[in-house]
Amino acid sequence: MTSQSTLQALPTLGTRPAAGSNPTRAETREQLAKASYDLLVIGGGILGISTAWHAAQSGLRVALVDAGDFAGATSSASSKLLHGGLRYLQTGAVRLVAENHFERRAVSRQVAPHLANPLTFYLPVYKGGPHGAAKLGAGVFAYSALSAFGDGVGHLLSPAKAAQDVPELRTDNLRAVAVYGDDQMNDSRMALMTVRAAVEAGAVVLNHAEVTGLRFTRGRVTGAELKDRLSGDEFGVNARLVLNATGPWVDHLRRMENPDAAPSIRLSKGAHLVLKRTSPWRAALATPIDRYRITFALPWEDMLLLGTTDEEYVGDPAEVAVTEKDTAQILDEAALSIRDQQLSRDLITYAFAGLRVLPGGPGDTSKAKRETVVTEGRGGMLSVAGGKWTTFRHIGRTVMKKLQALPGRPLGEDFEPIASLPKRLPLPGVANPRAVAHRLLVDRPAPGPRMAPDTARHLATHYGSLAFDIARLANDDPELGERVHPDAPEIWAQVVYARDNEWAETADDVLRRRTTLTIRGLDTDDVRGKVRDLLDKE
Repeated sequence: MTSQSTLQALPTLGTRPAAGSNPTRAETREQLAKASYDLLVIGGGILGISTAWHAAQSGLRVALVDAGDFAGATSSASSKLLHGGLRYLQTGAVRLVAENHFERRAVSRQVAPHLANPLTFYLPVYKGGPHGAAKLGAGVFAYSALSAFGDGVGHLLSPAKAAQDVPELRTDNLRAVAVYGDDQMNDSRMALMTVRAAVEAGAVVLNHAEVTGLRFTRGRVTGAELKDRLSGDEFGVNARLVLNATGPWVDHLRRMENPDAAPSIRLSKGAHLVLKRTSPWRAALATPIDRYRITFALPWEDMLLLGTTDEEYVGDPAEVAVTEKDTAQILDEAALSIRDQQLSRDLITYAFAGLRVLPGGPGDTSKAKRETVVTEGRGGMLSVAGGKWTTFRHIGRTVMKKLQALPGRPLGEDFEPIASLPKRLPLPGVANPRAVAHRLLVDRPAPGPRMAPDTARHLATHYGSLAFDIARLANDDPELGERVHPDAPEIWAQVVYARDNEWAETADDVLRRRTTLTIRGLDTDDVRGKVRDLLDKE
C-alpha cells in the first residue's frame, strides 16, 4: 500500500530529466510557428491521429494540434471494442463485416498485440426475444467464417455452461447462448501509442492548443491561428493544406472557413457506465434489445463496462454528459440478461458519454452507417469526420489517398505514395504482453522489492515493451514504484512517464487517459493534488 508519508514526499521527486523526454510546450510552439508544414491536422481524435501518422510515414512535414487532450473527447469514450460489427450482417453488409474483421485482426495480431485483447462474447437467447436460437447460431457462424475462423467457430452454448463463465447471467427463460469472438482495447492507450508513432515518423504535435482563426492566402486556407490554453501564448502555423478532423466540432471549423457553410453531419450520443464487478466475468454479454440494437456488458480493466445508448444529440459537443435518463436506460437494458445484484447503483464508479459523427440526413441514428464523410470547403480546407475505431488505420490511409490525389497537387510531389507504405506497421512497444509481464516480475533490482503481479500485467498490456522504461524509473527512485492508490495497479512512475513522454499536462490527462484511476473511481482529491505537483515539477 502507498503510505501517506510517501504521498507527501512525492512532490520532491520526479524532476523532469534533461534529456530523453519530449520537447517542452514552449519549444514545440516555437517549432510550429517557425516551420512551414505540408499538412496541418486540426483535431487529435483517432481519425486525425491516424491521418497524421500515415502522412508522416509518407515523408510529409506534418503538424497535429488539438484544443483539448489527444483522444480527449469521443475517441476515449467508445465501447472499447475492435470488432467486425455483428449487427451489420442484419442489413446484409457482408463485405463491410469482412473488411472490419481484416482490420481487427491486423491491429490485434500485428499492429498492437500489446494493446488489444481477445474477448469471447455470449449472445443470450431468451424466450420472447427479438431473435431465435437458430437465427443467432447461423449468424455467429457466418460472422466467424468472415473472420476466417481466426477466433474459433461461432456456435451455440448451453445456458448452464454460459452461467459458469458469467455467474451474473440471468438464466430465467434463457433458451440458448450464441458464442463468437472479437477484441477489446483501452482506447485512450491505443490513441496515445498512435500519437507516439506519428511523432516517431516525424510529426510535430501539441495538445491543449485551440484554433482561434484560419490563415488565408489568396482565398485559400494556408494555416491556423492558435492559442495555448495552458499558457495563454498565441502563435500560428503555416501549411500547404489544412485538414479539419475535429469530430463533433467539424462544422464549427468549417464555418471559420465559410460562415455560410451548411451542416455536413449530425451527432448521436453514446453513454456508458463503469461498475465494480461482483464476481469474475470470463466472457462478455451482447444482449439483443430489438432487431437492430444490442446492449453490451464487457469485462474491462478489472471492472464491468455497460452500454451503450444511441440517440440524436443537438447540444454543444463540449457539454455532452451522462444523464439520469441514460443511466436508467443502461441499467434497465442490462437487466434483461444480468442479475440485479450486479446492477446496483452503488457499484457505479464512473460514467462517460461520447458523440458519434454521422452523415447528415434524416432517419434513426441507430440504423445510420458509420461511414467517413470528406468535404472540401471553398478555401480548400478538407474536412473529414465519422468512421469506426476498428478501422482507424484504414481511415487514415483512405484520407491520405484522397489528399494525395487532390487536383492541383497541394501537397506537392515529393512524398511516398500511401499505397507503397508498409501495410501493418506496428505501434511503439509492440511485444508479447505475457513475456513483458514475466520479465517485469523476475528482473527486480537488488535489493529492491519485486513488482506486484497486477502492476506488471497492467504495464505490459498498456505499454508493451515500453513498460521497461517505467520500471527503470521505479528502480532508480523506489518511491515512484509505490501505487498511486492502494486499490489500483498504477504506480507513480507512470505519472512521471506520462508527463515526460506522453504529453500529459493536466490531472485529467493522467488520471482519465494515461491511467485508469478515474474510471475506477479512485481519483481522490489527495491523488489529484499529488499528480498536479508532479506535473508541475521541472
